[in-house]
Amino acid sequence: MTSPTLSFLGGAGTVTGSRFAVSTGESDVLVDAGLYQGLAELRRRNWHPSDLDPAALDAVVLTHAHLDHCGYLPHLVREGFTGPIRCTPETAELVEIVLRDSAHLQEEDARLANERGYSKHRPALPLYDLGDVERTLPLLAPVAYESRVDLAPDITGLLTPAGHILGSSCALLDVAGHRIVFSGDLGRGNHPLIRPAGPRPAASTVVVESTYGDRHHEPADPELLASAVRRTVARGGSVLIPAFAVDRTELVLIELHRLMSTGQIPRVRVHLDSPMALAALAVYRRAFAGARRSGPDLRTAIGELHLEAVADAAASIRLNQPTEPCIIISASGMATGGRVVHHLAHQLPDPRNCVVLTGYQAVGTRGRQLLDGARELKIHGRYVPVRAEVVDVPTFSVHADADELMAWLCSAPSAPDVVYVVHGEPQSSAALARRIRTDLGWLAVVPRLDERVRLD
Repeated sequence: MTSPTLSFLGGAGTVTGSRFAVSTGESDVLVDAGLYQGLAELRRRNWHPSDLDPAALDAVVLTHAHLDHCGYLPHLVREGFTGPIRCTPETAELVEIVLRDSAHLQEEDARLANERGYSKHRPALPLYDLGDVERTLPLLAPVAYESRVDLAPDITGLLTPAGHILGSSCALLDVAGHRIVFSGDLGRGNHPLIRPAGPRPAASTVVVESTYGDRHHEPADPELLASAVRRTVARGGSVLIPAFAVDRTELVLIELHRLMSTGQIPRVRVHLDSPMALAALAVYRRAFAGARRSGPDLRTAIGELHLEAVADAAASIRLNQPTEPCIIISASGMATGGRVVHHLAHQLPDPRNCVVLTGYQAVGTRGRQLLDGARELKIHGRYVPVRAEVVDVPTFSVHADADELMAWLCSAPSAPDVVYVVHGEPQSSAALARRIRTDLGWLAVVPRLDERVRLD
């Protein structure tokens, strides 16, 4: 009898591109199908052929709807995958938005690269297109939390809350008698809208993320954002906030409403310039409609901010040169693509303006370059000077830090046989693995890309 195996096809040695394959010899299931982002070296991996045969996959399990966990799906379908994609209902709604936006941006980037000649490829092509996305969406097969589902004849799965974004989950798989749990991306327990992650399911094998595996979140300092807005408005500039379209935008809107309603920042126009973020916001509003909550109300925040939705490209172009101080929220959160890139090109050269970074910035992204103090940024083949103020507001992060990851690992009644530490930059994954070994005495391994291990 063939031993069941786990293969690390992505998310190993980097914080993007999560893909983990489970095989029994008879069945094959993929957990997450994420795009690589950031460094060109990483992005090129999206094009690399894999030993995995998409046509032979029985199913895909998604932990959540962020691009680095779901953005590779249409390419799998293009290469022959036809099985079910299991995820929560909320994740299915958000994935539809994320994938359509991803295909649109890839097609647009390829078009611009061909027109302006700044790509090395002739012609530049998208990894997948909208047609591939439309063939992917019917495969989404939602399943409720805590509902066991057959993924293959000898593999079953169950999703539990992860507390990261709407619909996010941990994935527990029973694989030919062996139990393995994938953390997905874990939240922090203090999200104003999302229920926190539950205890870690008992399993002999644990695959845990390590985005913040080497650091701790500092106590929230709301004055960071408030003072940045006040300074910028006082000098006649505008605040540009690159924000992830899914979840981060909602958190930023709630905080801006709080700061304006308490008089900590002036009431200026707030523009949401991202079709994807607007669509995701509608999903969040439906999810919490009628919910009795003691915390912040998303609908109230949107209404009292008099949020201005920027739906068409012409209105977005006009925002490149605001006529008065304002706040612009636009995707993507790490400035890897989308309308925010055009805004950066126009607003970075003006010292009156301010760019507020609101979350994790992966190595190789424009957001990380700004965070590291870059004085120029390459955008659409040209270098742009960075004269605007850049402010990092890390308290918006919805990733568990090192202590919170350890607490989740310890929340099960029994220790696992092994913990595989993934989805982190090398120093972050190494630090978390070292702490697991030292503090808990458990076997902890940082796997290599394409490494395969036995589960028995």
